[in-house]
Amino acid sequence: MNNLILSAPLTHSDWYLKTDGPAWGEAGIRTMLTRCKEFGLSRIYWRVFDAGKAVYASKLVEPFRADDHEEIWQYSPGFIDLPPEATMKRFMQLDYTNLDTLRLAIDIGHELGLEIYAWMSINEDDHGLGFTTKFTREHPQYRWVRRDGSSYHSQLSYAFQEVREYKLELIREMLAYDIDGLFLDWIRTGDIRDNPQSDGDGVADFGYERPNIEAFRNKYGIDPHSIPNNDIRWIRCRAQPITWFMRDASTLVKSHPKKLPLIVMVDHPWSYRGVLPEMIRDDTPDWVRRMKGNRVDGALNGLLCDIKTWAEENLMDGITAAGYYTAGGNASLACSYIKKETEGKTPLLVYGWVPTTPEDFRRDVQIAHEAGTREILYWEADYIDNQKPQAREAVITAIRELKSC
Repeated sequence: MNNLILSAPLTHSDWYLKTDGPAWGEAGIRTMLTRCKEFGLSRIYWRVFDAGKAVYASKLVEPFRADDHEEIWQYSPGFIDLPPEATMKRFMQLDYTNLDTLRLAIDIGHELGLEIYAWMSINEDDHGLGFTTKFTREHPQYRWVRRDGSSYHSQLSYAFQEVREYKLELIREMLAYDIDGLFLDWIRTGDIRDNPQSDGDGVADFGYERPNIEAFRNKYGIDPHSIPNNDIRWIRCRAQPITWFMRDASTLVKSHPKKLPLIVMVDHPWSYRGVLPEMIRDDTPDWVRRMKGNRVDGALNGLLCDIKTWAEENLMDGITAAGYYTAGGNASLACSYIKKETEGKTPLLVYGWVPTTPEDFRRDVQIAHEAGTREILYWEADYIDNQKPQAREAVITAIRELKSC
């Protein structure tokens, strides 16, 4: 099975923030990618945004700097607990003003024989609280609106043409680099204070922005507030602008001289957002309890991503289902759901967690075989360093043995 692709997203700051993490800058990036190569990974999805900030040389998004935010401190410790002192010391050193991690990752990765895709969290403009993009701060009128008329803290709605154009410009910035592909992460959706983001049935509680309401009234002659939130007509109306964006994104990527795959990640019926009641224990911190969550009823109902249409129109070259499951969910069920929704028209990536034993790895391979896919996407690259050397070597040996078959 030497054609099996093992891949992983890599968040530079996550790996750097480990107490004994790699060095800052080029040397640290080389360390990260070398360890990925040694582990058996051949494709890296380099995450280009750290919350609503950039870790590459963007002209549209401000660079991430640890001291360039306010709300996270305002709500701490009332809303969140600060990291341990050792981690906090490294955190305060984060400053991407003069560090283009994407360029370095591409240069070093290609030197090592790794493919480097740009991973864009395309559906969020924050990643917690207070790390918002400049665009959403300057244009709050373009944010998601709930059924009750209240707005989200940062989340931008594709119902507005201005938002779609802004997001396409971000993709153009990616295409200016020598990337090997593009990954659009749809599941990450901003400020944790907006949890839950779905109703009791797992249907999106957002999408009540003016353009969507007007489009629905024009087509059906009624106000969407007069029908249930889960009315399929209203769900599809809210999903339409995201499909418009995907069409434009696909056209843009396909026009690139280098053939670049476009991969997406979406939710499934066992997905959830935030902290579910069954996750809370006696020792759960209060700030975690405040991130109350809810299940997400799949890509269309819960996320307004019409992957059936995307597949029919060949708007994506690969798709994966997020690996977070409510009770009863697992990777096999998520893969079956995606295959059914896309009618098998789009190649599938199996989402897994970095294996800690050879048995874990063999199980993942079996799931991938049953799903008919040749790629396992492991979450997340820095987890490689969470294992003791002896355990990690056992997994590496199992990977090498399988690839040599």
